[in-house]
Parts: sequence; structure tokens; C-alpha cells
Amino acid sequence: MAIYLDNAATTFPKPPAVWQAMEHFMKNIGASAGRGGYRRALAAEEIVFQCRRLLGKLFNINDATRIVFTANATEAINLVLKGWLNPGDHVITTAMEHNAVWRCLKTLEKERGISITVVPCREDGELLMPELDAAFREETRLLVCTHASNVTGTVMPVQAITAAAHRYGVPVLLDAAQTAGAYPIDVRELDIDFLAFTGHKGLLGPTGTGGLYIRPGLDLRSLKEGGTGSVSRLEYMPENLPDRFEAGTLNMVGIAGLKAAVEYILNQGIDRIRAHEEELTARMLAGLAGLPGVTVYGPRETERKVGVVSFNLKELAPEEVAYALDEGHDIMVRVGLHCAPLAHKTIGTLERGTVRASVGYFNTAEEIDAFLAAIKEIIEISS
Repeated sequence: MAIYLDNAATTFPKPPAVWQAMEHFMKNIGASAGRGGYRRALAAEEIVFQCRRLLGKLFNINDATRIVFTANATEAINLVLKGWLNPGDHVITTAMEHNAVWRCLKTLEKERGISITVVPCREDGELLMPELDAAFREETRLLVCTHASNVTGTVMPVQAITAAAHRYGVPVLLDAAQTAGAYPIDVRELDIDFLAFTGHKGLLGPTGTGGLYIRPGLDLRSLKEGGTGSVSRLEYMPENLPDRFEAGTLNMVGIAGLKAAVEYILNQGIDRIRAHEEELTARMLAGLAGLPGVTVYGPRETERKVGVVSFNLKELAPEEVAYALDEGHDIMVRVGLHCAPLAHKTIGTLERGTVRASVGYFNTAEEIDAFLAAIKEIIEISS
């Protein structure tokens, strides 16, 4: 039986309600939201409205119209960075960022002349807070950071980060790609200004879905312009949210699936999901710790991380390990740099990369034990 341990890339399987909702939409609705007054178009509009409302409930957002649908977290991040930053602005980020942040910042450095300060982290991915406080300048316009590393799983101290930034009047963009749906997020308690999230990871939804929360009072330039189905007589994009940032037809079938996924998460309870993934992560970490020649990266305390475990075997390249797991045991993991070279530089694996096993809500203790037995066998064969 196949064992899927690449949930940090995309979760699998999805709750049956997700693909059932998508099938129902394609078979029985099929219309675009905001593009007609007939019943099917109104049904499509209701799906979008309810999905936005449910996301607001999940993230404790009072005004769900402040949630803009995007194709993924990457598009949401690009929308903020390119819609907020101007020539000469200074940005603070961390040494654990994904290329969704880093490549966009480097492009803006080249094209707009922004300046970037990368706050260092310890080898386990923990942010060095004194260095963060020293990074602010008069021209600092934004702080952008991951909520949890997709390499080490390290959870950043978001409340302390936003408090530090707001002391200097600087807004914070949080990349919640690895946490949304799998870890509690309260935008009011954490005092988040921009929240970028994707639908296909912890939210258990389909690919091609995601979104951005924009705090009231913050204004962005749009990345694209076009039809919204509202106030079409205007020559420019409407000012109201979410229309201003949702030009073109939405991914309706994807949003139908995402709505069902968020409903599932709310019914299960985010604390229950978190507890299950934490238990599996602890089981994996304990098992790997007892094997010879295994180096594990990131925190060992599960309360400091999400369900991501990166490791290497002393005598084998990561690619060899993944091949042996797949071919010999039908276990799926990811290897390489995981689109996060900054993080690998921080933990000392930039040249080699790591094997990454990431758990999800539908993994079981038996699967973790099978994975550990497979790693043990690979070590024995190679030694």
C-alpha cells in the first residue's frame, strides 16, 4: 500500500467532500460568479461568498470581503510585494524564506531598487530576535516572513515579530503556505496585516486556489485589470474589495472544492488536526533519532514545528534515499532544496539538500512505523 509523505508540497488524499463538491459544480452549476442574474450564476456566487465567509471564520477575520482569491500563496505574495513596495523602500525578511518571497524580492531589488535585509536564523531555523529589532530603518516599508519553514518545519514567533514591526509602524506579510489549515491562525490575535495562503496544502483543497487577507486601511496596487462583473461602466478597477483584485473569471470549480475543504476543517477542528499531525511528527522524530547515521534538521520539540521533517543519511545522497523508498517500499517523500535555498544555506545543506518527509491529517501511526522500518532497512543495506 502506497504511503504519501509529501504533504508539505500538496496534501493527499483530499476529503471526499472536496472532489464531490467539484464534481457537483461541474455537473450541475458550471456558471461564473458575478456574471449573470439567473439561478445557476447566483448559485456560483453563493459558493464564492460562502467560501470567503468560511475562510474568515477559520482565520478570525471580521470582514470576509478583505479576503481576495488568488491562484496560490505565490500570487498572493507577489500581489503584496509588487503592489506595496516602491523604489528606495527597504524590506526585512528572514533566512528561512521560500523562493515565493525571495525571488520576488530579488526581482524588485533589480527592477525598483528596493533594499533587503535578511535576518539570520539559528541552524534549527529559529529567528534571532535581537537581529530583527536591529534591522529596522527609517525607510523600512515591509516585513515579510514565513509562518513555518517548508524545510525544517520551524514555526516563527509571529506575535513577537508583528509587535516588533508595529513599534516602527511597519506592516507584516505572513506567508502561511505551511500553516493555513494545519496550525491555528488568528489574524486579530497575531495582529497580521497581510496573510498569504494556499488552498492545496493544509487547507486540504485543490491546486490552483489560494488567497490574501488585506487589513483595513492598507492599500495595494493591483497586479492585473479586467472584468469583475461589477460597475462595468468604470474605466478603471473598482476600489472596493475583493473586486479590485479579482479581475477575470475566478477558478469556480477550485473554489467549490476549497469551500468543502474549509468546511471539513472547521467540522474536524483545527486543534484536533494540529494534535494529530504533532503526534505523528513526534513519532517520526523519535524513530529517526534511534537510527545510526541519521541527521535530522530543525527543532526536535513538536510544539515548535509543523509536520515537516528534513533529514539525511550519512552514506547516501538524498536522491538515493527517495528512490529506495519509492521503488522498494512505495513511500513518497521529497528531496532537494524544496524551493528554499535560503533555508538550506541556514541549516548547512545548500550543496546537498535533504530528504523531506511531511505528514498530513490522513497519515496514520502505522504508516510512520512503516516509513521508519524502511529507513532502517535502507541503512542496513547501504552499510
